[in-house]
Amino acid sequence: MSDYDSNALCYVSESPVHGRGLFARRDIQIGTWIGHYDGPETSNNGMHVLWVEADAGATDEWLGYDGSNELRFLNHSKAANAEFDGRDLYARILIREGTEITIDYGDEFEADL
Repeated sequence: MSDYDSNALCYVSESPVHGRGLFARRDIQIGTWIGHYDGPETSNNGMHVLWVEADAGATDEWLGYDGSNELRFLNHSKAANAEFDGRDLYARILIREGTEITIDYGDEFEADL
């Protein structure tokens, strides 16, 4: 099991949002690549599964990846400060050191609440 401490930009710690979360190790500038979502492809949904559109031309085709690195601890926020481009995570805004890094899980997530 990884200790999730190999990313120079972020670390995993207890989160006020939910369980554990991902936090900025230092200030992260807008547009900065934070990391790649590692993990095997899966067709089963789960707590640490990231769903990505299969390709730009496909409609309603999604691939799931069961997270195996620190990015699996990203929590949800409608005011997210990071976003994915495929499986690559980028800062949407300046993320200050010590701030939790969040993504918007999307409308489907909100419907499940």
